[in-house]
Amino acid sequence: MGFPLTIGKKKIINLTIKDHIIRFVELKQKNPLAIARYGERYLPKGIIHDGRIQDPEIFTAILEECAEDWKIAKRQVRFIVPESLIMLKKIAVPNDIQEDEIEGYIFMEIGSSIHLPFENPIFDYALLPQQKNEQELLLFAGPEEVIQEYAELLEEVKLQPISADISSLGLYRLYHQQRPDDRDNIMLVQIDLLSVNLCIFQAHKPVVARHLLMDVDLDKWEKDPNNHKLDTYQGDKEEVFFPFRDVFLEIDRVRNFYNYSLNYGNRLVNKIVVNGDHPWLAEVCRNLAQQIDIPIEIMNCPSIVTNTGDPVDPGFYLNIGLGLKEVD
Repeated sequence: MGFPLTIGKKKIINLTIKDHIIRFVELKQKNPLAIARYGERYLPKGIIHDGRIQDPEIFTAILEECAEDWKIAKRQVRFIVPESLIMLKKIAVPNDIQEDEIEGYIFMEIGSSIHLPFENPIFDYALLPQQKNEQELLLFAGPEEVIQEYAELLEEVKLQPISADISSLGLYRLYHQQRPDDRDNIMLVQIDLLSVNLCIFQAHKPVVARHLLMDVDLDKWEKDPNNHKLDTYQGDKEEVFFPFRDVFLEIDRVRNFYNYSLNYGNRLVNKIVVNGDHPWLAEVCRNLAQQIDIPIEIMNCPSIVTNTGDPVDPGFYLNIGLGLKEVD
């Protein structure tokens, strides 16, 4: 699943671009997982907001510096489409539509029987179990002009974008590789500095997704001089945790929607798995555990190490999951 742009078979750089940071990972091998190189660059406030580029000129200059510093110019790149731009929609396709005709059917029905909140979408889909009279599928769609803007800016700094993916799919890809026997219905929660993404997976497919933007003052976060990570908050600690009150309520609401509105209590979310780059992720999860009565675990992949043998920072898990994408 993903949004194909072109075809390429060379070594690929796996790039994530968030409102506050750019990260890259180059995999040495996929199985067992080994990391060749990785890096990150924090972005000034306001360059990107909720996934949309606000200052293309400065963003391009920063991308160019990253490509030079990381020595990835002219390399093929996979990148993540910001979750705020993606719509996940379950649709039904008549049984007489053959599998190789589904893409054309969707294209013809967009704007007619399939309604999206933007024009000229780029889309992909995943088939769900066959029903009696119709074939159900999950449609992933995003606005072409915004996704294309990212692709064009990457090309401008001499990178070669070959595919765009969705963060929830990339992260789950890594989780499933590390836990192949886990058959739970899980809610994957990505808690970053500025946003939270929720996605429920059933039978290894996403069925419900939400994107939540948080009001955070980036200027009050300072980097640790030893590891250059944002760690110290120059303000009232309650300012950091206050937005999570609404986030926790939404997590519970989405869980109940899946459990009872979609499945009438016949299927339940069994577990919440958390990843993200929030500096106080562990404490946020402890607070969440006081509100939710199901197991909560922070995603941990101790077997994944860097080329120097050091553990990989969980903030790079998304890039690694992107690197596990099989088809571009």
